[in-house]
Amino acid sequence: MPDTDIRKLDQATVERIAAGEVVERPASVVKELVENSLDADATRVDVAVENGGVDGVTVADDGVGMTEADVRAAVREHTTSKIRDIDDLEGGVGTLGFRGEALHTIGAVSRTTIRTKPRDTDDGPAEGTELVYEGGEVQSVGPVGRPAGTTIEVAELFFNTPARKKYLKTRATEFSHVNRVVTRYALANPDVAVSLEHDGREVFGTTGQGDLRSAVLAVYGKEVAQAMESVDAPDLDDGPLDAVSGLVSHPETTRSTREYVSTFVNGRFVTSKPVRDAVLSAYDGQLAGDRYPFVVLDLSVDPGEVDVNVHPRKMEVRFSDEAGVRRQVHAAVEDALLDAGLLRSSAPRGKSKAPEADVRPEAATDVTETADTAEPTTGTDETAASAGDTASRDTRNRVSSTEHPAQSRPAGESSSPSTPAADAGSSTPAADTEPASTAEPTTSTEPTESTDETTDAPDWGTTETRERPTDLGEFGPGDSQSSGGWPDPPSSSEHAGPATPESADDRKFGGERTQTTLTGEDATERTDYDALPRLEVLGQYRDTYFVATSPDGLVLVDQHAADERVNYERLRAQFEEGATAQTLAEPVELELTAGEAAAFPDYREALSALGFRAERTGDRTVAVTAVPAVFRKTLDPEDLRDVLAGFVAEGADGEATVDELADEFVADLACYPSITGNTSLTEGSVVGLLAALDDCENPWACPHGRPTLVSFPDDEIEARFERDYPGHGG
Repeated sequence: MPDTDIRKLDQATVERIAAGEVVERPASVVKELVENSLDADATRVDVAVENGGVDGVTVADDGVGMTEADVRAAVREHTTSKIRDIDDLEGGVGTLGFRGEALHTIGAVSRTTIRTKPRDTDDGPAEGTELVYEGGEVQSVGPVGRPAGTTIEVAELFFNTPARKKYLKTRATEFSHVNRVVTRYALANPDVAVSLEHDGREVFGTTGQGDLRSAVLAVYGKEVAQAMESVDAPDLDDGPLDAVSGLVSHPETTRSTREYVSTFVNGRFVTSKPVRDAVLSAYDGQLAGDRYPFVVLDLSVDPGEVDVNVHPRKMEVRFSDEAGVRRQVHAAVEDALLDAGLLRSSAPRGKSKAPEADVRPEAATDVTETADTAEPTTGTDETAASAGDTASRDTRNRVSSTEHPAQSRPAGESSSPSTPAADAGSSTPAADTEPASTAEPTTSTEPTESTDETTDAPDWGTTETRERPTDLGEFGPGDSQSSGGWPDPPSSSEHAGPATPESADDRKFGGERTQTTLTGEDATERTDYDALPRLEVLGQYRDTYFVATSPDGLVLVDQHAADERVNYERLRAQFEEGATAQTLAEPVELELTAGEAAAFPDYREALSALGFRAERTGDRTVAVTAVPAVFRKTLDPEDLRDVLAGFVAEGADGEATVDELADEFVADLACYPSITGNTSLTEGSVVGLLAALDDCENPWACPHGRPTLVSFPDDEIEARFERDYPGHGG
């Protein structure tokens, strides 16, 4: 056999290699051929596909090329010049390819033509070779004139495996996968000029001048390139990485998918969750939960510290010290953002926002002044009760601020009384810390009957009274020390005159010992539903869940999830009838990434069905003329980019998935106007929401899959309280 550096691997090495990649789609072909070009020391790689790659794929490079002997050996199974044996495999692979299966596997399911010529040597000019490989067999080999490098044309993919061809997706979907592969290798190799052409039209082309920002400009556009900050950490400690370099975007420049988070290990694109999580954590909570930045990050590591022979597609790696990689990546990205002044503070997202003012009705007179100057009176019963109430409030304020600081409500908790009467007896942070600025809606002419309900009633965010507190954290010192257990209900005489601090604590959970509704009425009415069980609403828990009883036990309803389901089904019905589009006063021009711009014509109708009307104004720009109008709210034109990015993301697999992605968009819209947690509701709104939930097609889960209600059967509750203990049976 003529001399060649391409050799067949021995059987022991073949058995140690992860299962070879099956050519699933055109993107699989592009990936293998581009990797071979990069391994061949190419300075230019041009990729051209037809009909999303289904009808043809061509990859041309100016690499080292191959001799006739090389190309004959390269199409055989398990032949490669990149490793020799198991020692090379276990010592760390430094090339993108190493299995020796790409050309053989591709040629087995297509008609492949290889034209190649090695670079000239000292011995003189080399000759070019053309090899035609069809269905796994060499059809012809002959000389050809061409410059140094290699061009591989793959036509009629899956011509001899129609079952596999049947599972190919739409033109737009297949091209989105091709674009993803070429884009990532263009970003990983800014010193190589990479271009992508689809159906004769150039999608993007990088300069190959070694400038990563220039490569980002070529594939993502000017707007994104200007919003990127450099990450440069050449000397790292406390981990296996030698260096971390690349670009990350400002916290405000994001998309709704992970499509643009690209991470590389020694130039190889990988999907590494530990690395991605480390990058996102470095933003220190400044990204919303559903937003992702633009990231191009390359990790340099000793090949012996990372295993690339984990997955057949070579898309995953295993680090020897995963925790160390997390620390190093987090530190590198965080330092870059701090240096750019993009991390506002170390506080979690939202914690640095100033607290909202506690706005309450003002009384006719200053409460503090009245309390300080009030003297015991011997007038009418009304006057005595009012004076006693004022003195009691003054005493409680002084006790809470000096003797019993533990009684103050913890930071972050708030109350939302439904009526002014509830405000009169609430123990709030404002009342505990700034009594002078908080007025009570009580005057000297207020009837004594209202004092019985408002003076010492617990502030649950509603006006109902409860038999026992639902949160042990609401106990004050008097509850655990003075009474030694559940506080007894106050007698009517305790409200006749001034109260002492001890009696105020003892009466903290006073009131009628009957179960009441949110409005304070007896809970006697049950509601029958068609889908939901028969429910009797008892109240709210932490202003986030409805508490109700059913024939089978206790039920908790998540008010946000329930309202989100109701809004989602209303919105879905609107979109099925035809989305309401609001025409903009002036068109808004948006810059798209290369992938989004290439996919726009294929998804234009889907966007229009959602209410987005847009026209192409350039290779990378569109002018939005109308946007969806839902719930009396007009969406931001920039939302079009998020929807389009979702369409071209990795999950977009055909028409059915486009419908699913559109449905996800509707689900996200339904979230915005829905009732949030920590919102106090009246009984009427609770009952109305439950009725609307019962009318839904699926009342059991929100559109994102979270349950709307959770039930606790009677037998489970009794078991938790061990009522089945001998001698304690009901």
